[in-house]
Amino acid sequence: MTMTHPMTRETAEIIALKALAFLANSDGGLERFLNLSGSSAADLRIRAEEPAMQSAILDFLLHNEELVSRFCEDESLPARDVHMAHHVLSA
Repeated sequence: MTMTHPMTRETAEIIALKALAFLANSDGGLERFLNLSGSSAADLRIRAEEPAMQSAILDFLLHNEELVSRFCEDESLPARDVHMAHHVLSA
């Protein structure tokens, strides 16, 4: 999914939702995100499609080099695309 053109909002949302699924399937990743963000699992379910929550998910991922590296490897995605998605969603 390497981007050769500007990041669209739709693509950014897809990356964020894939990042959420990645965290949910990683050992303790989702729990760490919830603890740091102050969100509950119920709140996350309700707000998962909101740009602010998606931006927070990507921000969390980007602040953990090991997690973002594993996510990018799993998705065959350059880290630059995760940064671009975060930028689009936080605008």
